[in-house]
Amino acid sequence: MTQTPTQQPQASAHFVVPAKHPMVTVLGSRDALLRVIETAFPAVNIHVRGNEISATGTPADVALVQRLFDEMMLVLRTGQPMTEDGVERSIAMLRTNGSAADPATETPAQVLTQNILSNRGRTIRPMTLNQKRYVDAIDKHTIVFGIGPAGTGKTYLAMAKAIQALQAKQVSRIILTRPAVEAGERLGFLPGTLFEKIDPYLRPLYDALHDMIDPDSIPRLMAAGTIEVAPLAYMRGRTLNDAFIILDEAQNTSAEQMKMFLTRLGFESKMVITGDVTQVDLPNGTKSGLRQVQEILDGVEDVHFSRLTSTDVVRHKLVGRIVDAYERFDDRNAANGVKGRTP
Repeated sequence: MTQTPTQQPQASAHFVVPAKHPMVTVLGSRDALLRVIETAFPAVNIHVRGNEISATGTPADVALVQRLFDEMMLVLRTGQPMTEDGVERSIAMLRTNGSAADPATETPAQVLTQNILSNRGRTIRPMTLNQKRYVDAIDKHTIVFGIGPAGTGKTYLAMAKAIQALQAKQVSRIILTRPAVEAGERLGFLPGTLFEKIDPYLRPLYDALHDMIDPDSIPRLMAAGTIEVAPLAYMRGRTLNDAFIILDEAQNTSAEQMKMFLTRLGFESKMVITGDVTQVDLPNGTKSGLRQVQEILDGVEDVHFSRLTSTDVVRHKLVGRIVDAYERFDDRNAANGVKGRTP
């Protein structure tokens, strides 16, 4: 006797989009957003008629689709448009958290509508759940470490929070610093003044500043000392009060440099330290201060470690895949007893 395969139970859901929201804002131009949803839920049949949307499929998938449309509507009500990337990230968050709403977990709408800074018509906001938790940690803690691969917004979001704090008069100045790795002997052979020699190491910080502040005001703010961009060596012997201090590329600090930097903390100040422990450029035998500090400060009150992953990469989608591929390569090497990491 031949047994027929047991069919999974089917469920259906029905949504009505309010008339004040044109369907193009929900479905996207040429149904681009709808195609993202259909690709993510291939077993769900989604039909659109007028301003009504219906979905049929397994109960779990239909519940997620229903949550997704609810979250999209919450975002649209704030006046913020939905994008293909926003829909993909919303689906990823819902799948991670489950279909049922958990009051202890941030929803996609909460993540995607948290504005940090607006400048020249552009708004900077977290794009993933881990990014939101990173930003929230900066509000709650005095010292925050943002650790993760390239493209996860570690430094960019920290700088946006620094400028927000400056504009709100929570601090009187911003100090941005990073180690000038490999600059020891090479600086002496480079032409120009000391500032011109170290400028290439600090250029990424200037680039981010130009995205967030009117470029014409940056020289004035720097001349007044309101914004300072300097190599890490310039921090020695100082006490930094009433400041928002960011140390970038912290994986390239030695253990001594990390201790020196952390002990610069003054009253009414906040520190954010960012880096990628898989991309250490220190000479062989020099231990990364960022790797070591995680063991030393683990559990210390008012110090928080935020860890971001390839799922938090907000650059080109391929960057996240590249990060994952390198991690798999390193894991295989470690399993085979091959020393060293990818450069």
